[in-house]
Amino acid sequence: MQTKINSLYHIAIAVRDIDKAEKLFTQAFGLEVVHREVVEEQGVKTSMLKAKEGKTAIELIEPLNESSPISKFLEKRGEGIHHICFRVEDIESILRHLKEMGIQLIDESPRPGAYGAKVAFIHPKAVNGVLIELAELSESHNETS
Repeated sequence: MQTKINSLYHIAIAVRDIDKAEKLFTQAFGLEVVHREVVEEQGVKTSMLKAKEGKTAIELIEPLNESSPISKFLEKRGEGIHHICFRVEDIESILRHLKEMGIQLIDESPRPGAYGAKVAFIHPKAVNGVLIELAELSESHNETS
């Protein structure tokens, strides 16, 4: 099976104050907030920002509480790039394929993500120190929003 990556979907930045970060990215760089959401399952508040051209987004992620993995990330590393996300089709078969290849997964099955997506993370130790998220978007998700 050949793994199907559709596109680089977003680059996620862990922040302590999402409102302050949104203001910076919109005022300094002219990005537009296209979606905000609380994802209880992951313990985060998210904000997706996009430029007028291009499809790759910047996702700002703020922890909801101290037990959130993002809170632990911020404590250990401070604010900064947290992960990159690839848009995929058929996330379940991709996860099976990666597991068969011996690639270390954080999630062996998908979990709920923003926009109603099914998401899963690949352990950074397996991919050159980069935390990678795979996202299968819901049918109702509009790529341009």
